[in-house]
Amino acid sequence: MSDPVGEDGWLALVDEASRTAGDLERRIEVVELYKRAIAAEPSSNKLWLAYCEWVWSLYKDCQNSDAGWPVEEQLLGQEIFSWEMALEVWLQGAQATQYRLNDSHVLWNRWISIELEKLSEDPNSQDITRVKQLFFDRLQTPHAAWDDTSQNFSNFLTKYCESTWESSMVEVTKLSANAKEQYKLRETFELKLRKAVESSNNDNVKSQILDYLNWEQGQVLKQNKKGMLSISLLLCVALFERALTSTPLSLDPSVWEDYVVFLLSTKVEVPEISLPPVLSIIQRGTNHCPWSGALWARYILCAEAECLPFSTMEQIKHAATNARDLDRDGMNDVVEFYIAWCGYLKRRTMVEGATDEDLDVAEMGLPTALEDVLQWGRRRCGKGWNGDPFFRIETILIQHLTQKRAYEEARRHWRSLVPVHADNYEFWQQYYMWEMNIRNPSMPPTYATAVLVQAINRKSLDWPEKIIEIYVRHCNNCEEVATVIHSLNTVRRISKGIAKRREREAAAYQAQSVKETEMTEKVSNTERTTEDSKRKREDGEYSDSVAKKSKLVSEEIWKEQNLKRDRENTTIIVSNLPVGVTQTKLRHYFNDYAHINNITLKADPDGLSTTALIELRSRVDVSSAIIKHNKYFGDRQISVMPGTGLTLYVTNYPPAADDAYFYELFKDCGEILSIRWPSIKYKTSRRFVYITFRSLEGAAAATKLDGLSLDGFYKLTAAYSNPSNKKDREGATAEGREVHVKSLDLSLTENDIKEVFSKYGTVQRVNVLKKLTGESKGVAFISYSKQEEANASLELDKTKLKSCILSVEISKEKNFKPTATTVGNNLPMLSMSDEIAKSGNLTSSILESGDSFEQIRHNSSRSEISNRTIVLLNIPDTINDARIRLLASSYGEIIKIILRPDHQGAIVEYTDAVSAGKASLGLENYEIIPGHKIHMGSLKDLFADRREIRVDSMQAGNRKNLIGSFMQPTAPIKRPMAFKKNKLYQKKKLDSSRPNLSTPIDTDVPDEIHINNDISKKVKEKLTNSDFKALYSKDGR
Repeated sequence: MSDPVGEDGWLALVDEASRTAGDLERRIEVVELYKRAIAAEPSSNKLWLAYCEWVWSLYKDCQNSDAGWPVEEQLLGQEIFSWEMALEVWLQGAQATQYRLNDSHVLWNRWISIELEKLSEDPNSQDITRVKQLFFDRLQTPHAAWDDTSQNFSNFLTKYCESTWESSMVEVTKLSANAKEQYKLRETFELKLRKAVESSNNDNVKSQILDYLNWEQGQVLKQNKKGMLSISLLLCVALFERALTSTPLSLDPSVWEDYVVFLLSTKVEVPEISLPPVLSIIQRGTNHCPWSGALWARYILCAEAECLPFSTMEQIKHAATNARDLDRDGMNDVVEFYIAWCGYLKRRTMVEGATDEDLDVAEMGLPTALEDVLQWGRRRCGKGWNGDPFFRIETILIQHLTQKRAYEEARRHWRSLVPVHADNYEFWQQYYMWEMNIRNPSMPPTYATAVLVQAINRKSLDWPEKIIEIYVRHCNNCEEVATVIHSLNTVRRISKGIAKRREREAAAYQAQSVKETEMTEKVSNTERTTEDSKRKREDGEYSDSVAKKSKLVSEEIWKEQNLKRDRENTTIIVSNLPVGVTQTKLRHYFNDYAHINNITLKADPDGLSTTALIELRSRVDVSSAIIKHNKYFGDRQISVMPGTGLTLYVTNYPPAADDAYFYELFKDCGEILSIRWPSIKYKTSRRFVYITFRSLEGAAAATKLDGLSLDGFYKLTAAYSNPSNKKDREGATAEGREVHVKSLDLSLTENDIKEVFSKYGTVQRVNVLKKLTGESKGVAFISYSKQEEANASLELDKTKLKSCILSVEISKEKNFKPTATTVGNNLPMLSMSDEIAKSGNLTSSILESGDSFEQIRHNSSRSEISNRTIVLLNIPDTINDARIRLLASSYGEIIKIILRPDHQGAIVEYTDAVSAGKASLGLENYEIIPGHKIHMGSLKDLFADRREIRVDSMQAGNRKNLIGSFMQPTAPIKRPMAFKKNKLYQKKKLDSSRPNLSTPIDTDVPDEIHINNDISKKVKEKLTNSDFKALYSKDGR
């Protein structure tokens, strides 16, 4: 059995072993198991404390017969587990954890209590002096419980050294001044970290510990006081160990790499300080993160630097390639490891004293490694995978062949790369440089020239201008006049073709821009006509006018949903803006060049500048705005670049994912500028997101994660966003191959149903909907292999099967689902697809929990259900039920969650009132996303609340027009008329259905949110003049 990973895994293993240890041999095995655990997690306070307590218990048990040990085992145990051996273990544990500022006092206090207990039984000067020195050493070490330690020392002096109490306290206070100062510097970080740990929020814990680590590493660089450097180094090492042992960062490869870099750098700068061996740290890192190619590569490099024998290096290599998780995040980690391995094989042949065996190993190992990577990639990514896109392993092999002067074999490898990388100008540039390096200076560079000729004749080359420049310069420098003339002629001919290619690309871009402008203007004219038109209404036509008005609003909503804004091609990136720049200043700056729809501001990591992501109205506006590139904004020279190719469409991720999840997922790709979530107001099952990167390289790197397996269930989709390329829906329902059968006899099984319906074609799946108790609902969904087979099965409609008359129809997709209901908090943290949800094939544990929930509800009164139910308000309509469940389940077991994005809220029912009370206190004012704090309320508050006004577009123009665009035409004036009972009843009914407008509208929204003229039409009929006066007086416009 493989060893566990992490302190909790080891604790569980040794706990199980210690509970079953019934004789001395087994107890000694537990001691050895503890030693293995300590070697794996050397700074774990939990493991050291458990180990010390276990050894101490063995020492006490073997001292008398009360523990029930056999006499022989008792005598042998007294020899093995002596007082000195037990104290030595306590001493080792205290030394290993002494710089853990937060919890090292737990182990030390337990140890010193044993020492004091023993001293009270037999006081002697030697032990008193030894314990006094232990207090002196401890008080000179920074730790959180310093005051308690000082008080215990004072009590010790009072009891055993009363005559020297004052002088000892003065001395220790002076010696411990530096320790107290060191802890005071870190106290704020410790408090924040403790609060994060108590909140059980892993993301917050990670954020706090990373900030703490960054600050701690900065302290190492400061050498202002004598002795400061050494204590700062030790505290920084202890903090790294603590983060990688007792926090979720133990599974973060980047933190392990930071630790290794810190140790290596410190070892060079301060060689006299004893630090943990780097190889052991990297080995622990690969145990925790076996999927990290960067860590395995570091392992190879550091092992090579330590001059480990080839057999050990080979063991490391096999450990990496046998790790099943190495390709977890794609092939990049596999390639990164093999680059380090191939580099090691090549360097073995270059050292002084290299043997024929070293050369033979490289001869066999390099091509084998290349073949292994290719096979691995095709097994992982499919047959279309053609190897490392940067051909790094091939380059190492070529360099090796070049060193042994096997030029022809190396050239064959270059030529084998041409079919795959022929469109990459960097490939041709490297190929050309290699030919130039190995050529005979006395001979013409025939091969190098041939490489450039082959490159410039490649019509799909990504940067032909650059290769042409290299070709002309090469011919001028190295070729004869005839070749120079030929090259100029060739370049002139090819340049014309390139010019035409660029013209076609520019024309296509311009045509698309014109088309976009015309479409935008057409929509704008249509809206203006609709708003300016007036209708005459008569008395008896009031009801008809209301119906027409509702129809008009519905059509406008439909138009809005189907209008593609093409953000991906109408966005610009503005860099190097001053810190604190406002959206108003940016609007004025670009006012004469472009119409701005939306602005997102983000501070740069260095804190010295700001970057803006600006969405414009059309592609023509983009061309105009780019004129501002390299112009000055105040005293800053700004950069304005188009945002084309920076936005990805991402889907098929875990439903509980939030912004932090995507920042972590794409952290190695590049900086993320914005994450845009869709509204789920009309369909709660929507699950996709738009992510915009700062650079093209970042977006390109992120697309390589397409197809990545997440949580063993989801296959990530990460592709460039293209609104015009809408993918048709797939699946049995969308393709018309699924039938919906109702009124089934409850005793029928899936096999019974399949047997009946298979007469009409091949039945792929039968999904019978079931209650949480496992009982059939009498409804099933049946998928056929062809649409014709599904249509043929409609003959069973209105036929009798057992005791019931069947209802059979073709399944229809539902694109309108404004609510989401989840039962229990044992459900998987995923949003099931329609087909999975229809199947009802839940696990037995879920069925059992569902059964218990039904029992709870059955035995509860209405008031009891009300007491354990809470209502969450101010939930943005981009938050799904999975995130609500993840947030609410930390306070107790949940019976049911009902998400109502149309009312910006959710209803959560717990199994008991205590959990509901905790959730009410814990979630009140919880900021679920920036600018949105959750509030508690009642069902009346939830359904009285208005729908969220999604304001994501800026509108220019005067205030009067802006207000008018929000409002519907006023209702017709009703003249006094004769009393009619039915008319009065109808009027009252209409008035009673109007929403309550007494609640003030909250317009305090974040800077990046702006008013969208189109979206606001959906809420026109809900607002009055009074509301808008309050709205605009509130924000001071």
